[in-house]
Amino acid sequence: MAPSPAPTPEAVADRIRPAVEGAGLFLEDVKIVGPEQRSTVRVTVDLHEDEVGSVDLDQVAEVSRAVSDALDADDMFPGTYNLEVSSPGTSRPLTQRRHFRRARTRLVTLDMIAGGDRAGRVVEVTDTAVVLADEAGATTAVPFEEIRRGKVEVELKRMDEVDLGSEDEEG
Repeated sequence: MAPSPAPTPEAVADRIRPAVEGAGLFLEDVKIVGPEQRSTVRVTVDLHEDEVGSVDLDQVAEVSRAVSDALDADDMFPGTYNLEVSSPGTSRPLTQRRHFRRARTRLVTLDMIAGGDRAGRVVEVTDTAVVLADEAGATTAVPFEEIRRGKVEVELKRMDEVDLGSEDEEG
């Protein structure tokens, strides 16, 4: 009997999607890398597009167990495999409407098709545009067809802006 063909990312996604959704998350991507006898399955999960915030480590651990159980139940990888479950993180390029919706409240830089870039805080995403607010609060709608891609800018609070509580009031 011939060995069954290696599972495709699409087949894996179909099998694990219920487990990911059961954990309250969105299945962003599945990649399978490495030799068939010892594949690495890379699963990227995210919050649903209407949510603001990030996937936390407890959610990643929970969905990792659920995905592993789903893969093992069907013996999709008869040999040994490694499972890596992660969230997209801030380095993910913003290329889809859902990516921009997930970036609401975040500072972004847009790489424009016509050249140059635009920066601002994402305050709204419509069917046709990303609405950015500048530092003064003025908003501008940037049509999707003018955007090549976007990037979330990492914002670090300055120490003088951090609230350390009542113990910090002395100095």
